[in-house]
Amino acid sequence: MNIETIMKPHDRLAAYLAEDMERVGTLIRERMASEHAPRIPEVTAHLVEAGGKRLRPLLTLAAARMCGYDGPYHVHLAATVEFIHTATLLHDDVVDESQQRRGRPTANLLWDNQSSVLVGDYLFARSFQLMTEPGSMRVMRILSNAAATIAEGEVLQLTAAQNLATDESVYLQVIRGKTAALFSAATEVGGVIADADDAQVQALFDYGDALGIAFQIVDDLLDYQGETGTTGKNVGDDFRERKLTLPVIKAVAKADAEERTFWVRTIEKGRQEDGDLDHALGLMRKHGTLSATQADALSWAAKAKIAIDLLPQHDVKDMLLDLADYVVSRIS
Repeated sequence: MNIETIMKPHDRLAAYLAEDMERVGTLIRERMASEHAPRIPEVTAHLVEAGGKRLRPLLTLAAARMCGYDGPYHVHLAATVEFIHTATLLHDDVVDESQQRRGRPTANLLWDNQSSVLVGDYLFARSFQLMTEPGSMRVMRILSNAAATIAEGEVLQLTAAQNLATDESVYLQVIRGKTAALFSAATEVGGVIADADDAQVQALFDYGDALGIAFQIVDDLLDYQGETGTTGKNVGDDFRERKLTLPVIKAVAKADAEERTFWVRTIEKGRQEDGDLDHALGLMRKHGTLSATQADALSWAAKAKIAIDLLPQHDVKDMLLDLADYVVSRIS
């Protein structure tokens, strides 16, 4: 069997774009340096060097390559995307009081909340410096809008996460902000820097948007039916943290009066007792909300594949099609 056929799509993409990704890594290390505040590279390196798929910068490089770009600035844009993502992770871990990220202690645990927030701010500032270097106002508008949308999505989640009035449209707005906005910006700017035509740039945006939504729905579903060794977190963490994600939103929508009382106590009021997680899972199975959530994820992955079908044939295109399938294969 050919080794490429057993590699995961993001690994194949990373191997194909290895030279560009090496340049992205070099640029990230250069730009996360600080002459006057050594804590900045310490904190940043802890997260950046922890691994992770680097999926978002890969998407930028892939989009640019697929559209025939041969200049240097796709590397700057890929680094910009990764800086924005890393900044949001640092801030998220403070907000969520997280203790583990990618299997390692979080920066806020190793240092403190102040360091995590301020280094995150520094990375946001660095990302804005980087995005100006290609000299494209359109690129700057896309990436700065994405940064604002991400922040807006996180704030919306604060108010929506424990409110049983939150419906699927609000949930979609939240995950479009906190996850899909950076996916779609990553793919869109790759097309823009390559001077792709408007239809191709829109197709890249639509692919990133749908892929990001599918990615987040799958993450939320895995919280209830994943394995700790695979997901890196314990089953039911979202329930314990009272996060109103799609499987629960669907269950609440179908709840009778007794079931609704249970959701009010555990999610809105946060009075959780032993056995509540099992009861919650039982209600989700009763109403078929886990399978319905899986169907939604599959539908968004299919939309991503339809969107990218408009782009010219290329080895990268095949990998991006496989990536959409892989994102949802984690729940099969």
